[in-house]
Amino acid sequence: QQTATMVKVWYEPPPFGPRTSLDRPAYGIGEGQTPQWLRRMSKMPTWQPITASLIVFGVLAYIPLMNQKLPYTLSPEYLAAQRAYMRYHNMNPIYGISSKTARAADGGH
Repeated sequence: QQTATMVKVWYEPPPFGPRTSLDRPAYGIGEGQTPQWLRRMSKMPTWQPITASLIVFGVLAYIPLMNQKLPYTLSPEYLAAQRAYMRYHNMNPIYGISSKTARAADGGH
């Protein structure tokens, strides 16, 4: 006849979190090898570093475009011809360029 023996087991997780051991540091932001500026940024509210990085990358993306001319499709003559074409073909007749209110505001064209 067999008797079942119940054994109590106490589990203690590793001291630095899961997937770590005592002989190596924890993953992520550590005290010894991580630069000070990165540790300070990791403790900031989330919106601050995100906003700062968006501004920095936005400025970097705008630098090549600073001395460029606008495309010819944004010239006043091209836009006027585009509006005339849209009106001739009655495009967007309810609220857009071919609507009665837009035609009345444009001087009866």
